[in-house]
Amino acid sequence: MSVPATAPAVIPATGTQYGIVRETPAGRAEARIAALAGALRSYAVAGTDYVETYPDNSLPPSACGILLAPWPNRVAGGQWTLHGEPQQLDITEPSRGNASHGLLRNTGYQPVDAPAGQDSSITLSAEIFPQHGYPFHLVHEGTYSLDDDGGLRVRQGLTNVGEDPAPFALGAHPFLRIGSVPVEDLTLTLSAETRLTANENLIPEGSEPAAGNYDFRAGLRIGDRALDSAYTGLDLTDGEHRHRLAAPDGRNVTLWSAPEFGYVHVFLTDKFPGRSRAVALEPMTAPANAFNSGVGLRWLEPGNTFAAEWGIRPGQGG
Repeated sequence: MSVPATAPAVIPATGTQYGIVRETPAGRAEARIAALAGALRSYAVAGTDYVETYPDNSLPPSACGILLAPWPNRVAGGQWTLHGEPQQLDITEPSRGNASHGLLRNTGYQPVDAPAGQDSSITLSAEIFPQHGYPFHLVHEGTYSLDDDGGLRVRQGLTNVGEDPAPFALGAHPFLRIGSVPVEDLTLTLSAETRLTANENLIPEGSEPAAGNYDFRAGLRIGDRALDSAYTGLDLTDGEHRHRLAAPDGRNVTLWSAPEFGYVHVFLTDKFPGRSRAVALEPMTAPANAFNSGVGLRWLEPGNTFAAEWGIRPGQGG
């Protein structure tokens, strides 16, 4: 007698979804993280959403919420040189011919410890295996946690489990919002005095003082702006870099990062599905093309770990 096979559980294209939650004086804080690319899928406090999301069965649009390792942004032509030997990475941005956003954007992260249900933090891990264009063996971890005040904290750690020193940079790609307030009506403030200039393939070619429509230090309304540019020369306040979106009613949300994240990439787009405009503020330890320029590039010795934090902090004041 044949026995009907049990239908496998349906898992969305973004993989298993991991939720964290915490009751805070500001209200109930909740976040959801996908296995795919360790992506931040949602984050809300007291029912107000502070990041963009997308359907479970859709790939992250414009890299929404994903973690970036062992490099953020782009490597020009996917080409770089290691100890005098040319390296060729897979081209993952065909329209510009670049290797984009590291090696884990199509990788499923796994929890380091079994989730216990109503936890306020979770650590997910993914392995970077030696491959053509990047012959190193690393493990990347992302720890998402909710603070006492409802803020979201993300710790990114990279461990070299291979035999050779490995070049790297880290980043993340969160898209921020303030509930249902149209992004066009938000005011963006950046603590950045220098903008990186780039060519048509978005590879940095130089820098200039932030000025005019590129100077957000005093705050500029987003409106119909389009921008895809990195900034540096970031101010430190109480040991943090801080960049803020503010709504007309006084509500705001801050992207903060530790000093190691010395760059922030600003992406203002009208191509995000279901939104007339969206804004990504991307903390990065190095700018695009660091494997070639060496700017911001770090080397991780075998057995060593590098770690740094960034986060999202809602606010109510002016």
